[in-house]
Amino acid sequence: MNLHHIGESIGSKVNTGFKSAKRHSPHSKKAWLVIALIVLIVAAGLYFIMRPKHQASPLPIVEVETVKTGNVNIYGEYVGRIRAQQFVEIHARVEGYLESMLFKEGSYIEKGQTLFIIDPRLYRANANKARAQLNKARAQAQKAKRDYERIKPLYAQNAASQLDLDNATAAYESANAEVTVSEADLTQAELTLGYTRVSSPISGYISERVADIGTWVGPSGGKSLLATVVKSDTVRVDFSMTALDYLRSKDRNVNLGVSDSTRKWNSFVTITLADGSEYPHKGLVDFADPQVDPKTGTFSVRAEMPNPDHSLLPGEFTKVRVLLDVREEAIEIPSKALIIEKGGAYVYVVRPDSVAEKRFIETGPEVGNNTIVERGLAKGEKIVVEGYHKLTHNTKVNPVAVPPDEKDKNETTDKKSETIATGKEE
Repeated sequence: MNLHHIGESIGSKVNTGFKSAKRHSPHSKKAWLVIALIVLIVAAGLYFIMRPKHQASPLPIVEVETVKTGNVNIYGEYVGRIRAQQFVEIHARVEGYLESMLFKEGSYIEKGQTLFIIDPRLYRANANKARAQLNKARAQAQKAKRDYERIKPLYAQNAASQLDLDNATAAYESANAEVTVSEADLTQAELTLGYTRVSSPISGYISERVADIGTWVGPSGGKSLLATVVKSDTVRVDFSMTALDYLRSKDRNVNLGVSDSTRKWNSFVTITLADGSEYPHKGLVDFADPQVDPKTGTFSVRAEMPNPDHSLLPGEFTKVRVLLDVREEAIEIPSKALIIEKGGAYVYVVRPDSVAEKRFIETGPEVGNNTIVERGLAKGEKIVVEGYHKLTHNTKVNPVAVPPDEKDKNETTDKKSETIATGKEE
């Protein structure tokens, strides 16, 4: 029986009672009022009993993530330029016509390999002349020696005068001196003759020749530069670091260009290739200029990097990323969980009783999509990463964990940019 039927029944009984009371006694007005009051009380009770119940507002649903600790890499990114480990210009050291070229342009050459030949005939003739002069000087020296050895015992027997001995001694010493001069002349002539065969002082790739065959070359009147040789098995990467980054590295007890055996890691360098991919080999910072350029406010840094497949070309620009610090057992949270206001930065921490607490924290550097927390959070606490816009301090919430697929996606993104340093090349 619903409320409407109950009302009709009660109303019918009331009318019947009223009619009955009116018919039987004029003094039944009091009874009627009592009946009406009972009816109102019953109707009111039935209304409160039968009315739809008002449901309580649901708790706000928020996504939470458990605070974890781990090693976090801190990088600096700069624009660098690649240059060869060695860059040598090949010059002609003697004058003459360029007779031949004994290499293929752009090929790899070995140290000491002959590259050019300059017409050697004049210098060979000079060497032969010097050799003949040396032979003559040696013959004269032998004769002077024999004269001195003959005169010396005769002088002891008073068979030769002092003048004879002095002349023999002077002739002997002069002949020896002439031999020394002739030997030097021959050495110089042979050295000059050797310069007609132009060789490479290093191993590397040789450029296009600068002088054509038949050209008069030489250090004075002719063309001196013949070609260049580049050694790029190892390359150097030059870049400029801001003074602020330098000071921050000092604060982290990092001396760029200096190996520190007390650290578990070193200042590794990675670069980006022209196609946007990361170069597979890592370099190491081996030099940092101790003074800042007053014009730019930066200082020069150099890293050495292996180039076994010669994919790094000297002269090209590249993006350089330097490992400046490794925070061990650092607290790292998603940057999207961080709320910034004038009073500072804060997050919502969900207590075990599912109450969201507004917690101010001290933040450190940003690393990818995450931010390092210096103080204010502890390992194992749960923070709100989604849905905090509907919260206030001490709000009761319904916490749910971040979906695994989204969490795995974020972790994968972070790992691409942040690899835990081990101090060894991967």
